[in-house]
Amino acid sequence: MGLNLTEIDRVDRINKENFINNYLNPRKPLIIRKATENWPALQKWTFEYLKEVVGDITVPLYDSSKADPSKPINASAAEMKFGDYMDLIQREPTDLRIFLFDPIKYAPKLLDDYRSPSDLMGGFLDKYPNMFFGGAGSQTFLHYDIDLAHIFHTHFNGRKHVMLFDYKWRERLYCIPFATYALEDYDIENPDFSKFPALDGIVGQQAILEHGDTLFMPTGWWHWMKYLDGSFSISLRAWDKSWSIKAQSLFNLTVQRKFDDFMKKRFSQRYMTWKEELAMKRADKALAEHQPS
Repeated sequence: MGLNLTEIDRVDRINKENFINNYLNPRKPLIIRKATENWPALQKWTFEYLKEVVGDITVPLYDSSKADPSKPINASAAEMKFGDYMDLIQREPTDLRIFLFDPIKYAPKLLDDYRSPSDLMGGFLDKYPNMFFGGAGSQTFLHYDIDLAHIFHTHFNGRKHVMLFDYKWRERLYCIPFATYALEDYDIENPDFSKFPALDGIVGQQAILEHGDTLFMPTGWWHWMKYLDGSFSISLRAWDKSWSIKAQSLFNLTVQRKFDDFMKKRFSQRYMTWKEELAMKRADKALAEHQPS
């Protein structure tokens, strides 16, 4: 059977009523092709422009290697001058990525170059965007965002392959306990169903993002991304109206994260091995019980 992947819905433009009724409330992903047509960033944000305005700062870089069980999540693999990294991803493929980078800290005038889609919904954290950069071939591991925000993810200067899975599939995706990412021992592009049978039959969505495309990812959706070209994205986050989701977000960011970091520091590989084994058992159980139903 394999993975059951359909294409993410695409529109050029969408009005608020249509967006809320057909995508926000049912929590369904969407790509809006022309959400950025009035953004100065659509033309201004080249590699050279970002090098100029951000400056010659040192940034942490991340790769696709399996997480070190003794370190907190999102520990960097290397460092590089921002301008040198911009040159690198234009010049050649690389596994190195910039993850959760706040450009406004170094270039406040970038705030003038984009527009939050407040015509579609409220709750945006306009002054706290994140940027992501990657070289051709680099991948973002399969995960969902710990704060459970809705995300508007806009891509620039290249292509990116995206796969999305509803939160209800978390056990079948081998979700690591006390974490928001999946077991890192399988390749979601080409899964080995004999070793990871719970992946067989999972339903998801996919798309190729191109320059100016904006992807709406509802709260809790799992996502995996692969840069097909050296390129970058910006994510605008908005809170869900649900108080239960806000409470779960707070729990994830405080209690769960602190507990997980403490256990990693205290028990390291033993703790990680236990978590991976538990993820396998939970996935097998969900498959046997035909979950989600």
